[in-house]
Amino acid sequence: MEGQDLGGYSELLEGLKGRIQKARGKAALAVNTELILLYWGMGKDILRRQEREGWGAKVMQQLSADLKRMFPDMGGLSVRNLSSMRDLARAWPEPQIVQQLVAKLPWGHNTRLIQKVK
Repeated sequence: MEGQDLGGYSELLEGLKGRIQKARGKAALAVNTELILLYWGMGKDILRRQEREGWGAKVMQQLSADLKRMFPDMGGLSVRNLSSMRDLARAWPEPQIVQQLVAKLPWGHNTRLIQKVK
């Protein structure tokens, strides 16, 4: 079969390859968007609690430890990352901005952008 095109096999293979690559790209973007929206929502909750109840660093440390224990297979739950989530919510308080623009950027780009905005 290698080296010969049996009735458009190569064309079929290339077409399927392109569709797979496109679907994988769309899936990665969808996952990224959901994670950014999750992080923004978590940050919004943390920010609200800190402002209302005066939570400090110890609560963030405890929150990080508890979340890591509850979700051992999930990364991104460090104190530093929780602080970045809070900063994201502070920088872009409007959900429309997050959904339309911020969620399209990878998390690393968002954290760098937040650092620059500060």
